[in-house]
Amino acid sequence: MPDTVLAHVPLHPTTARRRRRRPKGPGEQTRVREILSYLAAALPAGTSAAARLLALQCALRVNLRMHVRLPNGVLRSLRLNAVQDPWRELEHARWLRLIPGNAANEVVAELLDAALLGQAPARPDRMRAADWALRVSSSSTAKVIGPLSQLASAYLSAHANPQEGSGLSEFDQMARACGVPLVELPTLLDQLVATGLLRSWQACPDSGDLHWTLARGRGIHDTSRQYDTAAPDNTDEAGARS
Repeated sequence: MPDTVLAHVPLHPTTARRRRRRPKGPGEQTRVREILSYLAAALPAGTSAAARLLALQCALRVNLRMHVRLPNGVLRSLRLNAVQDPWRELEHARWLRLIPGNAANEVVAELLDAALLGQAPARPDRMRAADWALRVSSSSTAKVIGPLSQLASAYLSAHANPQEGSGLSEFDQMARACGVPLVELPTLLDQLVATGLLRSWQACPDSGDLHWTLARGRGIHDTSRQYDTAAPDNTDEAGARS
């Protein structure tokens, strides 16, 4: 009797392609760090924390036509779903414009800074970074405190060592990225410690360096939660729906 040979059934090309794909370029944490740095320079100094949180998600989700579709689930996770001022603030800064006729479950906008596309060319990777930023900025404690704490949580997580939970940055750099006066940053950091979002922090007056340690397993270091982001936008890099 001949030996029985089990035939190898090849994967469907689409499935194989999906499994083989690896992120191109830096990881989610680095992408968020780069976009926060970009926004610190691109937005007016007085831009509110709520508008910066919104801009972070828009910048990471934009397609090649400079259109972004932000599901209401994302806005709910950031507690921005009932707030109009951040959108108007970004419009007033000429960073984006809202597109009329939005669907009930999303907001559609066109971003006006073409230089943004050079920040992260692979849109699927940017979408993963947008989800990472959403998780680290949407702990229940940070949302109760408000958008400034959420934005600070995203900044501290993006600039921290993921294994050790410790971070190093320049004091004034964080103040610019969060849109707060330099003299108010210590109060914000103390508030994050008091609420358990941050374990500790210290600033070196000579060098201007800021050192901190994240609160492991809580708040800004806990990225295991899932959020309602509604239906994803499946528009590919070559086009956008309007």
